[in-house]
Amino acid sequence: MKKILIVTSLVLVVFLSCKGSGNTNDAKKLSLTFESKSSSTVAGTASFVEKNGKVTFVAQLSGLKPGVHAIHIHEKSDCSATDGSSAGGHWNPTFKKHGKWGAAEYHKGDIGNFTADEKGNGTITLTTDEWCIGCGDATKDILGKGIIVHQGTDDFTSQPAGNAGARVACTAIIK
Repeated sequence: MKKILIVTSLVLVVFLSCKGSGNTNDAKKLSLTFESKSSSTVAGTASFVEKNGKVTFVAQLSGLKPGVHAIHIHEKSDCSATDGSSAGGHWNPTFKKHGKWGAAEYHKGDIGNFTADEKGNGTITLTTDEWCIGCGDATKDILGKGIIVHQGTDDFTSQPAGNAGARVACTAIIK
């Protein structure tokens, strides 16, 4: 009788494992390419993957000055201005003060800072349930927004945008 229970449990585990790994079709994915702004040579890609109610964002950039740089979601998917100003201000659908992601107050677009190595390459990853891809909820939906990479560091205090300097790369979050 013990042997049957163990076999039944193994079959159940295998069944659940197969079921869980077979549902990759319900993930939503966006792949984006940054364009240089403000006479920079910054290039790179960004991706968003939504699965099981969470969005994972990954940005990989090159051509940066070594050091710390800010990256934010901005309110418009418009990268037409040479300085990136056409993307507007930070995406802030909940009307909070600018701050550090996960702190007391922050914009939904306040992704934060990342470090570029001595060759000017940097990567940042963030997973959150505070965003969605095309869900229609104005407080969560990232579609129709833009991503801006800044020349400098976000100080997480200066209002309304963290005093991060020039906009050196931009991409639109569109399908």
